[in-house]
Order: sequence, then C-alpha cells, then structure tokens
Amino acid sequence: MLLTISGLPGSGTTTVGKLLAEHYGVEIISAGDVFRGLAKERGMTLAEFGALAESDPSIDIEIDKRQSKIANSSDCLILEGRLAGHMAETALKLWVKAPMEVRVRRIVEREGSSFDIRLRETVEREASEALRYKEIHSIDINDLSIYDMVIDSSRWDQFVITDILIKAIDGCGGF
Repeated sequence: MLLTISGLPGSGTTTVGKLLAEHYGVEIISAGDVFRGLAKERGMTLAEFGALAESDPSIDIEIDKRQSKIANSSDCLILEGRLAGHMAETALKLWVKAPMEVRVRRIVEREGSSFDIRLRETVEREASEALRYKEIHSIDINDLSIYDMVIDSSRWDQFVITDILIKAIDGCGGF
C-alpha cells in the first residue's frame, strides 16, 4: 500500500506519519523535511525560503518531482507533504486538519518564538504556498475532494489519531 498524509503546517501530519511508519515498519518520505532542509542549507527561515520559492518555481518543482518519482516507484511507503495526495496516482490519501490557533500553538512548541510571530509567519507561508500550488500545478489546496479521509487533529492526540488511521488502513488491506 502507498499512503499519503497531507495537511497544513502544524496539523500533525509528520508526527502521525512517523507513528504510522513505525507501526507498519515502512519508510516515510516527508516533503516538509526536504523543504526545511533546503531552507537551512541556504541559511534562510521558512518564510524567507517560501518567498524565494515564490519567485523561483524550480524549488517546488524539484521537491514535487522527487515525491512523485518516489510515490510512483514504490508501493510500500508513506508519503507526507502538503501535495503528497496530488503526487501519488494510486494511494490511500489522508488529510489531517486543525484550526489555525491549534496549529500555531504546535508550531510555537516545536520551533519556539511567540504566538503572534508564528501566527504571522504561518499566515504568510500558507498564502505563499497556496499561490505557488495554484500557479505551478493548478491545485487549490483548500479542495479536499481528492482525499479518502479527512481527520481533525484538534479532537484527539497523535496516538488516538494514529489508532483511528490504523483501523482505516487495515480496513483497506493494510501494508
């Protein structure tokens, strides 16, 4: 089985993806890790790197090509990233959502700084990404119709969400 997990920053996709990968003993490929790594390599914040990516579509295109190639060459992995569901033709596609306030609190816990600063950065980042996804791929990130399942991560902790998803994955034949 190929599984994609997508969601906005701070929704919990990486945490849940890692728990599922551990449970099933499969590899997880994270677009966010790649993006953060590229920003760090260039000595840039995510906001700065996102702004650069707005003017340099080759950054998004490279990340997407890598994910698409991996997704379409393996049938036993988890692909995590905002556009992962769009990059994998045959996959069980999950979207994890949470309200902005919840997501920003999680980002502050993970990365530090103040709520107000992270809120501003998150709003700018999401607007930047939505614009790039629309321009580069004609994808409306707010259209969740391609997903097989949408789960609100503000309702349960990562372990309960993982248990719910395990039931759903096993119900589809599992890994």
